[in-house]
Amino acid sequence: MHKYILKRLIYAVIIFFFVMLIIYALMRCLPTSYIETVARAKSQQPGSKSYEEWMAQLSAMYNMDKGILPGYIGWLGDFFRGNFGDSWFYTVPVIQRFHETIWLSFWMGLITMFFELIIAIPLGIVAATRQYSRADYVISIVALAGISLPTFFFASLLKLVFSVKLGWFDLFGLVGRNYEQLTAWGKFMDKADHLVLPIVTLVVISVGSLMRYTRTNMLEVLNADYIRTARAKGLNERKVIYHHAFRNTLIPLVTIVGGSLPGLFSGALITETLYSIPGIGYASYHAMVSGDIPFSMFYLAFLAILTLLGNLISDILYAVVDPRVRIA
Repeated sequence: MHKYILKRLIYAVIIFFFVMLIIYALMRCLPTSYIETVARAKSQQPGSKSYEEWMAQLSAMYNMDKGILPGYIGWLGDFFRGNFGDSWFYTVPVIQRFHETIWLSFWMGLITMFFELIIAIPLGIVAATRQYSRADYVISIVALAGISLPTFFFASLLKLVFSVKLGWFDLFGLVGRNYEQLTAWGKFMDKADHLVLPIVTLVVISVGSLMRYTRTNMLEVLNADYIRTARAKGLNERKVIYHHAFRNTLIPLVTIVGGSLPGLFSGALITETLYSIPGIGYASYHAMVSGDIPFSMFYLAFLAILTLLGNLISDILYAVVDPRVRIA
């Protein structure tokens, strides 16, 4: 197992190198750049240098005057030394802005994953064990509706009903107008109130695919020969389903859960932007559209590392839920 993990880590480093090279090249080709905006603004000040002079000075300051490959090697060296630079758009160190926004997205992602698991997996099992029943059809319709609904449409629908028509929640933002006058508990509840609609949006949009995945894999296991043998021996149906069948269904589910690790920290870019929730997804959106290469590169590198780590965790968890993997 140690050799396997070491081998996977080496592969992960190689993959990370080439993935970030592609991302860096794409970042350098963005049609907008915050450096251009700053240079244009400074050139319009009285007695200032020309736009071209400011562009040359700022490009040299941020290593943008080099080619893509030399610039990438320079960025990679700074990244591994922990020098992530300053955000061009937020005008603060990248790591500071990252720390200010990541934890809100993390808690939103964690709560979303919790509700997704406790809703999708039991309903998927019910749909599989009652195949072609009324419950199966209802669960399948709900799952397909969740998969098919665009995030922006469902979020707008929730805001129209619960914010505009009923007035239960604010349209956007993380805090209300009277936030500073509230007690500590009141501030907590105010933030929780503003996160209800975003979390509901994320749960409904994501729960359908896991529900269908659980149902499909559970049906495959329930039709296996060893399940028929267990039933023929007279085992209790509940034990057959939850002890024998569900345990083997966990193997593909581990892939989904392990692959969800980046989602806990990546933030929900569309949802956070629609609700103006200042999480990492919202911050990265504004950084990207403004051409903030330092922040965007750090954010995408962080996601790449999490994705590779999630795949490694999934492979390790296979050995936990399936002894045959350990034998192999």
